[in-house]
This record gives sequence, C-alpha cells and structure tokens, in this order.
Amino acid sequence: MGTKTADEAGAETGAQATNDEQNVQAIEGEEAAGKAREEDLPEETASEETAPEGPSGVGQGAGAVVAAGLGIVSLTGSWVSTVASARETLVGQLQTSSQASVSKQIKEVYGDAWHATALWGGLFALAALIVGVVVLARPAFGAPGKPQAPWVKSVAWGGVALGIIGLFLAVLKYTDVLLGLPSAS
Repeated sequence: MGTKTADEAGAETGAQATNDEQNVQAIEGEEAAGKAREEDLPEETASEETAPEGPSGVGQGAGAVVAAGLGIVSLTGSWVSTVASARETLVGQLQTSSQASVSKQIKEVYGDAWHATALWGGLFALAALIVGVVVLARPAFGAPGKPQAPWVKSVAWGGVALGIIGLFLAVLKYTDVLLGLPSAS
C-alpha cells in the first residue's frame, strides 16, 4: 500500500542518500550565510534611535525668521508705533492752546507723533539687527563640525540687512531729514 516498514525505510539507495545529504548541506550553508549577513548589519539599540546627533538648528532657524520679521516690521510699522503716534498726537492737542502759533501746533501735534513712529521703528530695526547677528555668530560658539544650514544663514542675513535699512530710515525720520515737517511760514 504505500507504507514502508522500518527496514524498508532505512534501506534507501545510495544516490537518494547522497541527494539528501547535499540538500542538508545546502540548507545549512544558506543558514550560515544568513547569519553572516545579520552579523554584518550594525546593531541598533534604543539609545541610538532616541539620542540626537547634536543640536538640530531649530532655534537658529527660528531666530533667523524672527530677525527677518522684526526687520520687516521696522520698515512697515507696527501696532505699537501706531498707538505711540496716536498718543503723541493726543498729548500734543491737549498741551497746545488754540492761541499757539501754527508752527508750534504742527510740531506738537504732528512732529512728536512722527518722531514716536520713527523711534519705535528704530527699536524694531535694532532688535532685528541684534537677533540676526546673534544667529550668525551662534555657530562659532556651538558644536564644532556641525555647519549651519544655508537657509538659516540667508534668512539671518536678510534680517540683518532689513535691520540696517530700518535703523537708517528711522534715524533719517527722527532727525527730519526724511519727510521733515513742513514749515509754517
């Protein structure tokens, strides 16, 4: 029927026994090669997966964006400068009598407001300049061998440039060289 007795099962031909031995050796060889490949792979541990290689530069990137934002605000104006200007206009109106000369009224009502706007623009420009320079100087005091991302440098330089321009314009506005008050005569 298809069942073999113990004696018949043990009595295999020489060719079939040789094939079986070769198959076993081939399988053992494949297993050994697989183990060798596994040994070549670096072992990863939990500490290597979670430990960063150094500072990621996120803070420097954020600082660069802040510097550029402050530089833009110094050029376009801010809510703070608008409120300060409106306050100076109100104070000028309250302190100036209706009998005051026209030049005094212009100076008190509009001139001080213009100077307040220039002052706040200059403060934002100075902040942009300082933050941009700090971001650019940070790698000199950071991790050696870890270069700063090019986009961080570009944005920080943009913030520095906007800060310089904003500071220059603020000084020109405050000294009435740029858009000075009209004369009353």
